[in-house]
Amino acid sequence: MSGYNLERLNFLVVDDNKHMRALVKTILHALGSKNVHEAADGADAFKELRHFPADIIICDWNMSPLDGLDFVRLVRTGKDSPNPFVPIIMLTGHTEMHRVIEARDAGVHEFLAKPISAKGLYSRVKSIIERPRPFIRAGLYFGPDRRRRQIDWKGSERRKNSMEMIPSKSAASAAPADEGGLSQAEVEALLNG
Repeated sequence: MSGYNLERLNFLVVDDNKHMRALVKTILHALGSKNVHEAADGADAFKELRHFPADIIICDWNMSPLDGLDFVRLVRTGKDSPNPFVPIIMLTGHTEMHRVIEARDAGVHEFLAKPISAKGLYSRVKSIIERPRPFIRAGLYFGPDRRRRQIDWKGSERRKNSMEMIPSKSAASAAPADEGGLSQAEVEALLNG
């Protein structure tokens, strides 16, 4: 893969599975990264951030005692957070739409479905580099702007008009109760609007 030189980027890989951490670390090294630190859960990762200036965090969702979502919220809104602006890629095997939205609303930059590939991971890193998003504070949310497309709105009450695009309650109730996972392409389409 030709493209960006990742040699100077510092990565923090957070996953309770040591084999997954090793796999992600191997992929990052193959992509040219020289400085990759690891943490076994969100609490260890938060401690690691105090002395390691991570440029990008790759974090699994399911961990204990502090899972990936709680870790993201702690990084974004914790009073003692060393870097609330660090880009975070959420890594998980659970790709249901409500989980993608929950991760986005916690403050992740990108979402990567397992099983991962070098191409998939590189595309998320590339997206963070090429399309930086401003950080916003809105109510309890602090993180990257959740709107990925910038629309030049010329009217009033932009959000009121965009509500017309939300499916009606009857259409939503027709969906199966146990929705299956989304493919990586569907996740990207959802995040990109």
